[in-house]
Amino acid sequence: MLFEPWTSYCGVELRRDPASTAYVYTTDHMALDADGSLFAYHPDNKGRDDLGFASWPSGDEDWRWILVADPVDPTRPWVQPDGAAKGYFLSMTTLRDPHGAATDPASYVDSETVPYLVFPANFLKIDCVGGFGDLAMARNLASGEESWAVVADQGPAPHPLGEISLRLCEALGGVDPDPRNGDGIPPGPYQYLIFPGSRLDPPWPQPNAALEAQALALFDQAGGWP
Repeated sequence: MLFEPWTSYCGVELRRDPASTAYVYTTDHMALDADGSLFAYHPDNKGRDDLGFASWPSGDEDWRWILVADPVDPTRPWVQPDGAAKGYFLSMTTLRDPHGAATDPASYVDSETVPYLVFPANFLKIDCVGGFGDLAMARNLASGEESWAVVADQGPAPHPLGEISLRLCEALGGVDPDPRNGDGIPPGPYQYLIFPGSRLDPPWPQPNAALEAQALALFDQAGGWP
């Protein structure tokens, strides 16, 4: 597969194969997204991520894009009532089960168990970059470690490319990655090969094995890394 210069976003060059929809980019930037994890946010700010990143309590309504609202009191986030994550807020991902209950953690993509990518809102405005549920491959150019991934969450409009789930960070060599301060992020750079239009039916929920099989099949069809 021949990848040719296509466009750029926030200083990152995107190269696309003219014979397919696939494209590739390389970045030195990595940020961590804990959303979808049962333990992402806690009312006492002892979750995996800082509660301020969920915009609660900040006096605005941005938290509604991140935390599930309480069905009884929708002015507040819902607190998980039982299980291992009892007492934690439930955070959402943009990729979700459209038929699942809002308060069911299985409706969302768990950052701690699923390798996923976050696309900034401004990046999604570019034609043909794909969307939620599309498959990808990722690799750490410094170490050679690689993984499949799924596009599962939307980031703030102006953010750069490179935000990923905790599980994908670990797959690329991260050790106990901490979204609060970036500790545990492996040295890069990192390369991502995206397959627009590759989402399964339904895009979510899907077992990891099915997502991985689809990503690897597309990777083989592409002839591997460019």
